Amino acid sequence: MDEASGSAGGWFRRYAYAWITLLFFAVSLGLHWWFGWKAYLNEQTTHATTPEVGGFLVEMARDTFENWQSEILQLLWQVVGLAYFLYIGSPASKENDDRTEAKIDAMLRLIAKEDADAIIADIDRRFLRTHGHAQPHAHEEHREAWRRFR
Repeated sequence: MDEASGSAGGWFRRYAYAWITLLFFAVSLGLHWWFGWKAYLNEQTTHATTPEVGGFLVEMARDTFENWQSEILQLLWQVVGLAYFLYIGSPASKENDDRTEAKIDAMLRLIAKEDADAIIADIDRRFLRTHGHAQPHAHEEHREAWRRFR
């Protein structure tokens, strides 16, 4: 099987970033718990108490969820949430693009005079723009590939 038909190697390469991220996550979580166990044993020895797996699990679960709450969920929200709002076109994400587009349209009107509206309309048609905002599959080769895919 080749990559296009779904071989395991092609599937792995296609999702390599996700696999590497999962590997980093698993290794870091495993090391976090292993070092946590060592610290827990040291603490129990210092206090002359017998280490209990139940106590360790509670302590490590607390520490793990503290990390998730303060780091992972916050970062996840910032990256995924902001990317989502940019994708759906929130007013804040379009502000600079709209301003830049308006300036370029004004410059075209100054330079091209009578042909400016036709040039702008042609560019908007080719890049599937409506009201200054790009639509998915803007380029001709992407539109054709999308038609074949559907």
